[in-house]
Amino acid sequence: MLIDLQLHSTYSDGYLTPTELAKFIAEQGIKVASLTDHNTVGGLDEFKTACKKYKVKPIVGLELYVKVENHRINLLWFNFDEKNPELHEMLRQSQIRRKNQVRKALKKLIREKLIKLNIEKTLDKYTHYTPINRIIDDIWQLNQNRTLIKKRLKNASPAEKEIIKEYFYNPEMGKLSNSYISLARILKLRKKIGGQLILNHPGKHNQFKKNLIISLKKLGIDGIEILSPHHSIGAVMFAQHISTELDFIETGGSDFHRHEGDNFSLQNSWQYFKIDSKYLKGVEKIIS
Repeated sequence: MLIDLQLHSTYSDGYLTPTELAKFIAEQGIKVASLTDHNTVGGLDEFKTACKKYKVKPIVGLELYVKVENHRINLLWFNFDEKNPELHEMLRQSQIRRKNQVRKALKKLIREKLIKLNIEKTLDKYTHYTPINRIIDDIWQLNQNRTLIKKRLKNASPAEKEIIKEYFYNPEMGKLSNSYISLARILKLRKKIGGQLILNHPGKHNQFKKNLIISLKKLGIDGIEILSPHHSIGAVMFAQHISTELDFIETGGSDFHRHEGDNFSLQNSWQYFKIDSKYLKGVEKIIS
């Protein structure tokens, strides 16, 4: 059975609405899916309604930026009580921090005369998570900014990732920090609202630190994302080895954000990468 347990919509840094996303995944033959927007549950109601229309089983989901000791990780959270007021307050605080961090970064870019932008008008467009990829789109719309960016990067057609790296993750400019939530706080809340916590695409940022993963298991993390377009076959095999040793739930997701456009032959990961639940040990605990 085809599943997808990591999807992003316009409520965070995706480009399809929850309804458009549900229609798209149904067309791929997906039977179970989770909308895992960053630090927001704002799109879940719309997603669940659309999934019902397109005969896809929706799983309540969320992706969180998490700090534990000196580490920064991403966690997926499934099957929790998404109506819980304490959860909403925790997420609201993280959204405010995120918007303030982005505001500070944009002000510095303007002071350095690297871009021109109406900051508050731009930020007001994003009422949940503040997405850097879509902020870049807003900046790029202005002809003057396109000229400035091309000149700075010495590239007539810079990729989005190049722009983000140079303007928001360049030590000279001051690196933009994600809005992290402590694992201790999440685990405390999980006791009240339930669900499963999954280490998200650990191969993406080389988070395959075995001692860290063992510590996460002891703290209460339930599983690990095995199948991800961010993982090489070697990363998949290593993750499966760790999962077997620690008796983890295994999950998989496309990390879908958008169709790429620009006449690329491959428009999204589902054209070369499919997630079959039969390869994922214990995933029934999430999708059943």
